[in-house]
Amino acid sequence: MNTTELKEFLDTKVVQYNTPDFITSDPISIPHQFQIKEDIEIAGFLTATIAWGNRKMIIKNANRMMALMGNSPYDFIMNHKTSDLDNFDDFVHRTFNADDFKYFITALQHIYTNHGGLEQVFSSHVESTTLQPAIHQLKKIFFEIPHLPRTTKHIGDPLKGSAAKRINMYLRWMVRNDSTGVDFGIWNSLSPSQLSCPLDVHSGNVARKLGLLNRKQNDAKALAELDTNLRNLDSIDPVKYDFALFGLGVFESF
Repeated sequence: MNTTELKEFLDTKVVQYNTPDFITSDPISIPHQFQIKEDIEIAGFLTATIAWGNRKMIIKNANRMMALMGNSPYDFIMNHKTSDLDNFDDFVHRTFNADDFKYFITALQHIYTNHGGLEQVFSSHVESTTLQPAIHQLKKIFFEIPHLPRTTKHIGDPLKGSAAKRINMYLRWMVRNDSTGVDFGIWNSLSPSQLSCPLDVHSGNVARKLGLLNRKQNDAKALAELDTNLRNLDSIDPVKYDFALFGLGVFESF
């Protein structure tokens, strides 16, 4: 396919998969349970953090996270007592365990108390065309209070070579103003044009088959290459193509 044909094909797939029907079977269904901005962004952040592996298990465990916080994540984070975290002791999702979860609660309280919240952290460090340096800064701020070294692995750092798939997915949820009602678009201080496509096995393999990506590893360099090519297709809303790449890979085994 030439560029025009490729764009038409992918635009068709975006329309096919970027619909409310997508929500139910996707981790984005968790923040869709809430209406308050802070609840949405915290539920989204915690859900994105554990979003690897079987999607049904991701949704099940993310729902359990919300239940452990009384289904009021912002209120819990800001007002919990240390003893409340004892209820987390048997939580585990793959390598994300109770100690990690407890620290994430503490770090989020720190961010909302001392840094103006998650949106403020990202918007304070964004560059004109990319949010990747802002992800690096988020990780620095997130772990600037005492923590277990093991917990740092749960947030990727683009400046250390990571594609940071889960954070980029989370940023799509928060920033992209989606007229179909899938993504939230509640972070108006950032632009969809600054977003990067969540790069994983599915989107990476499809992108390579379509000639959008040559690099074999799914790392920060591959993400930069994919970003460039998706921006050539749509500079205003490049990550809408995440729906196309993901749908082709997961639902059509493209």
